[in-house]
Amino acid sequence: MNRPYRNIVIAHHLIWTGYGWWLPNDPRGSMSRTVASDVIAELGKLHYGRRKVQPAGWVIREFYEKAKGVLQHDLLAFTPEETSTIAAGFGNLCAGNPYTCYACAILPDHVHVLLRKHRRTAEQMIEDLQEASRDALRDLPRRRGHPVWGGPGWKVFLRTGDDVRRTIRYIEDNPAKLRRPRQQWEFVTEYDGWPLHKRKD
Repeated sequence: MNRPYRNIVIAHHLIWTGYGWWLPNDPRGSMSRTVASDVIAELGKLHYGRRKVQPAGWVIREFYEKAKGVLQHDLLAFTPEETSTIAAGFGNLCAGNPYTCYACAILPDHVHVLLRKHRRTAEQMIEDLQEASRDALRDLPRRRGHPVWGGPGWKVFLRTGDDVRRTIRYIEDNPAKLRRPRQQWEFVTEYDGWPLHKRKD
């Protein structure tokens, strides 16, 4: 029979953006409390947290059209080739670490990854994933000398199997929101209910 386990973190939902995307004063709101750059601050007001009423798509597009003129580097969305290259970097890292990945969506401007609890912290895992993918991208011509990621990202702690399964569905559905096919990566492992494995008493 399954044995109960303590209310501990069993997995991490890790999210971070590409360079220049989801700026601190993004119209949708952000988890930033300050805007370090004066020129970026002029793009719009800061709103801490996700806005309950989300702005129209044209408002977001207009914001980032203006952002292109003040960012230090070009605002680049990930191409299909770059998406595959990022995934290859993640795969190499998961194979060598090893990290157990239950879901991954690499979108044009941000990434979602769901990793099982590991001896490394969530922050360290994000750093590892960013470094592995950055190294994989560095030989692509338009990425030479261009920053890949926009910052340390965010993490959500998952404590139950239901949390994990719900987050897997959320991550897997993300590409469809952009009318893109569901992503399947070799380094993603099917969730087996860990840590509640069946056992004989």
